[in-house]
Amino acid sequence: MTKILNITNGDCAVNVMQLAAIDGDFLAWRDVLHDGPVPSGFNFNELSEVRAQFIIEQQWGEPKHIKDSFTLRDETLQSSLQFERIILWFEHDLYDQLQLLQILDWFYQHKSSSTNLSIICEEQYLGTLTPEALLLLKEREQPVSHQQLMLAHKAWAAFRADTPEQWCSLLNTDTSALPFLKGAILRLLEEYPSYFNGLSRTAHSALNIINNGEYRAGRTFNDYQQTEQRVFLGDSSFCNILKALLNTQNPLISIAEGQQLSLPFNQKQKLSITPLGKAVLSGKTNWLEHSSINRWIGGVHLTSENIWYWDTVKQQLIAHV
Repeated sequence: MTKILNITNGDCAVNVMQLAAIDGDFLAWRDVLHDGPVPSGFNFNELSEVRAQFIIEQQWGEPKHIKDSFTLRDETLQSSLQFERIILWFEHDLYDQLQLLQILDWFYQHKSSSTNLSIICEEQYLGTLTPEALLLLKEREQPVSHQQLMLAHKAWAAFRADTPEQWCSLLNTDTSALPFLKGAILRLLEEYPSYFNGLSRTAHSALNIINNGEYRAGRTFNDYQQTEQRVFLGDSSFCNILKALLNTQNPLISIAEGQQLSLPFNQKQKLSITPLGKAVLSGKTNWLEHSSINRWIGGVHLTSENIWYWDTVKQQLIAHV
């Protein structure tokens, strides 16, 4: 019997694969690479330590479990060349596309001529499919090409660079070998502070939803997801974005007295927009003139001394001097 390794985005997809009786072993990648530092200058294992530490700091799990999960994941990938076939199952959204870049970059550096590496990447959310629908996707399996490996290697290096120009320049590069990459490139750029008001696209959407009268944190998250053509953000990441608007010297939103913003969201966490929030939302003032920034996007560390804006109208980066 052929020894197969199926690599996919997370546990929900693995569960559906197991229900569909997909042959082989399973590896869930799990990492939310659009959040937190993904700097250059670290090898594969060192970067995993950076990522594990970030996730621990977010309190998204028990520290030992997080570290052990990364260790097991990396050991499985590094032993993957022992498998007769390796199948990559990924989606079209930003979360998946960044994971796919990291994995393809690893195979770019380690794949041999005898490695049987294939990919299934369609415009569907794997974890929400029925087992029957997932089995139909199996028919879309294609060999991973050298062009895909080279493009992923280039894009992964650009994502980890300490300035975003290389990543932005990919918009003017032929990325058709990975058909969903260009959309992911643009969507990540939209998470840079907007030249219009200093808010990321997600923060702007959340603030706009609250301004329009939605006061429930959970419903705000659900309504935000409806604004995304390719949903990628989980509630933990969204909660952090709301906290950044709330827990600052000059907040853009407020919460009902005696309440804290935390997961799981509940009905008592009533949110409202502040006067400053209204001014920022309308573009009358820039949020970063009222609040500091300390955030990573890939290898770029955004601080008050290192701000990059994204101009959504001109579709270009603007360095703050």
